[in-house]
Amino acid sequence: MSKIRRKSVGKGKLDPKILIFDVDGVLVDVRETYWRSGMQTIHKLTGKRPTWAEFHEWKRMPGNNDDWMMVSRWASALGVPTTYDEARIAFTPFYWGTDGKPGNVAKEKLLVDPKLIQRWATNRELNLFTGRTRQEFTWTFDKWPAVRSFRTIITMDDAAKKPSAEGLRIILAGRDPKMALYLGDNIDDALAAKAARVPFIGILPKKEFDYRQRAKRFRELGALALFERARDLDHWLA
Repeated sequence: MSKIRRKSVGKGKLDPKILIFDVDGVLVDVRETYWRSGMQTIHKLTGKRPTWAEFHEWKRMPGNNDDWMMVSRWASALGVPTTYDEARIAFTPFYWGTDGKPGNVAKEKLLVDPKLIQRWATNRELNLFTGRTRQEFTWTFDKWPAVRSFRTIITMDDAAKKPSAEGLRIILAGRDPKMALYLGDNIDDALAAKAARVPFIGILPKKEFDYRQRAKRFRELGALALFERARDLDHWLA
């Protein structure tokens, strides 16, 4: 069993009635999908082979939860001015594939057992707030049995991009933010939660390259706890 790092939240445990999950890095392992596609796109655009240390430095920056935005900013900083649309167009073949060859999306791995999701849904409302497009979300989750357990699914096509809190506010629909809990793995997730005044838990495996930097920033933004993996929430709610 992995260790759970907690920040004190007073006596007892919080019992959120509304659980909101990010997708990438929380429900899905995207290291060889989105992340790898980002690295390959930077190499294609600039001719430079980026390191994972550089990747994580850029990924931590606010606004870079959106991989296309990260690529645009990163390539431009390397001396190759790249618009958002140019970054998206260059990224797409690596992610989706081309000429009949499967892209990195085929390497996606789900991280949470559907039965666990379904059990959480028996006495709590479950929702998703993701930086994916609706197309990207549907490709991965259309046949995942647990997807039916989520009441509201907010994608990039439905609300302003993180770190905007619009997606969280749509899910809450005027309800008390203290009733909810948002789980995410990116600084933009924490910023959105803070703006919406929704309690936040960071998903951050200790093996991550930038663990110390991201953990420090999560704590500065008020994270209640840092979990190695999303399924550790089950012990916390027990």
